[in-house]
Amino acid sequence: MKRGILTLTAVFLVVFSSYAQKVEFEEYDLNNGMHVILHQDNAAPVAFIATYYHVGAKDEQPDRTGMAHFFEHLLFEGTKNIARGEWDKIVSSAGGNGNATTDDDRTYYYEQFPSNEVATGLWLESERLLHPIIEQVGVDTQNEVVKEEKRLRVDNQPYGSFLENVKKNIFKNHPYKGTTIGKMEHLDAATLDEFLAFNKKFYVPNNGTLVVAGDINIKEVKKLIEDYFGSIPRGADIVRNFPKEEPITETIYAKAYDANINIPAIMAAYRTPSMTTKDSRILDMISSYLSTGRSSVLYKKMVDKKKMALQTGAINFSQEDYGTYILFGLPQGKNTLDDLLNGIDEEILKIQKDLISENDYQKLQNQFENRFVSSNATVEGIAGSLAEYYVMFGDTNLINTEIDIFRSITREEIREVAKKYLNPNQRLILEYLPESAKK
Repeated sequence: MKRGILTLTAVFLVVFSSYAQKVEFEEYDLNNGMHVILHQDNAAPVAFIATYYHVGAKDEQPDRTGMAHFFEHLLFEGTKNIARGEWDKIVSSAGGNGNATTDDDRTYYYEQFPSNEVATGLWLESERLLHPIIEQVGVDTQNEVVKEEKRLRVDNQPYGSFLENVKKNIFKNHPYKGTTIGKMEHLDAATLDEFLAFNKKFYVPNNGTLVVAGDINIKEVKKLIEDYFGSIPRGADIVRNFPKEEPITETIYAKAYDANINIPAIMAAYRTPSMTTKDSRILDMISSYLSTGRSSVLYKKMVDKKKMALQTGAINFSQEDYGTYILFGLPQGKNTLDDLLNGIDEEILKIQKDLISENDYQKLQNQFENRFVSSNATVEGIAGSLAEYYVMFGDTNLINTEIDIFRSITREEIREVAKKYLNPNQRLILEYLPESAKK
């Protein structure tokens, strides 16, 4: 029976692989240092234009946090050729839509248009880079927008500050100890000259990657890119030298309080290596093994069978310089936070001592094959992956080959990585409590 199951799994892997078509792309640098990646897919009459800037919250001054995220908003304010409030109107009138996101490592702007509006998208992104209007009225307007976003997503959101509290306790030196959204008092204190300086330093072509994907003519798009971006001056080279973290050698204990919750949570967090490492990918697999779906180890044990937890899981929060691996649980009934932590630790210890079953291993391989296929199923997904693989990993072709890294992971490596990183003396134990529990 076991041989039959494995044979069927192998068939599924072949089927998944057959749908994972190779993503063809072309990449090159403009003379000003901007990296360009082009992907042609004429299946649907849409084009995706994205600019990926290698600037995030970690690049901010300690007393001016929130700058990178602030610029995500500020650079929609307008340019010398686009009046304030007109950016979104131009996009929508051309049949497009767009947005932007920021994290600790990068800022990502994107628009999707009908394919006959590629020039509009390229013009907009070149305007953002070449002619931004950064003035006090825009700063004041976006300051209020960011404050409202913080109130909505963090201050008034149940468990909204758990990651903030994990990071500030697990990082002592590296700027990952802060938050992407930053401190509002820092933004309030920032001068217009400081905003202008941030833009001049980081929003330069040699710190940006431009991706154009979809129903495009490569030759025509290359000319448009040269016309719109080629004359933009190169900026000064950006030198990064962030302080390193010392290894965690004994358990860190901390508490945090949240006025928006009634049910406490326990979190065990471990500092882990960069997202570019194989170990980080193995930790991704361990997370899936523990908490992806109702058949996962932690859900079956702690939510379904023992009714110990309302919710439990594992998150591999991987980033460019370090990662943070977080195990968590919300207790049910009379179970305590210690009960949940002990239950989670039992499962980690099993992974460290014994190989996971062959069936569980094949299930993981199926999950990652499926994830790989899904990530490349849309032009939007392909564009984002092309940019991230180039900027964060230094290898654009990982869009085609990263799945081979996951395929190469063995059960023995899963056991060894768990033993290497997920130990009690290497972690933070955070009790995340209702405000009413504060004494």
